[in-house]
Amino acid sequence: MSIDVSGTEGYAEAAQSLISQWQSISFAEHHAAVLHFIPTRPSRVLDVGAGIGTDAAALAAMGHKVLAVEPVDEFRAAGVKLHPASRIEWLDDSLPDIRVLRAMRRRFDLAMLTAVWMHLDEEERRRAMPNVARLLSDGALLIMSLRHGPIPDGRRMFDVSAEETVQLAKAHGLQPIHVVRSESVQRSNQRMNVTWTRLVFAKGRGSN
Repeated sequence: MSIDVSGTEGYAEAAQSLISQWQSISFAEHHAAVLHFIPTRPSRVLDVGAGIGTDAAALAAMGHKVLAVEPVDEFRAAGVKLHPASRIEWLDDSLPDIRVLRAMRRRFDLAMLTAVWMHLDEEERRRAMPNVARLLSDGALLIMSLRHGPIPDGRRMFDVSAEETVQLAKAHGLQPIHVVRSESVQRSNQRMNVTWTRLVFAKGRGSN
């Protein structure tokens, strides 16, 4: 059983139902608003909050080498079982500090933070952004999603604005190149009127 890290509260307890639910979500449908930003050439991709590896598996199938970071043991174990691709490497670590990942001293061409940022409070977001930015190579992209809507019982979430996220990213050398708001593809979220903001940032050359 996972020991909750900040932001993962309630997920281990609901793991089995969520694993089943998440298997029905298509990578292409989920990321339709930003799909054209995914590199076409083989790249080094970081997937933070990888869940059961749906995105990691799709990215690996495109020829990318993916480091899938997931702190919830149940999700990580399911991902390893569901997607035993040699191009996916799994890591137990979490934002805001991602200490294990930073110690590896790797750099990535693309980082994806899907349905992750809303689990961090303001102080944690300020700690997390420079840690993520330092993992990106010059010219690399960061793709994020922000959740807006009612918070499910037992979860730790915050309604984070696109404006705050853009300003925080810019302070660490990440320039916004795409911001779009869209409906959720999950039926349960649609019933709760949950929407998402998708953001894409590019790391400028020489940024820390």
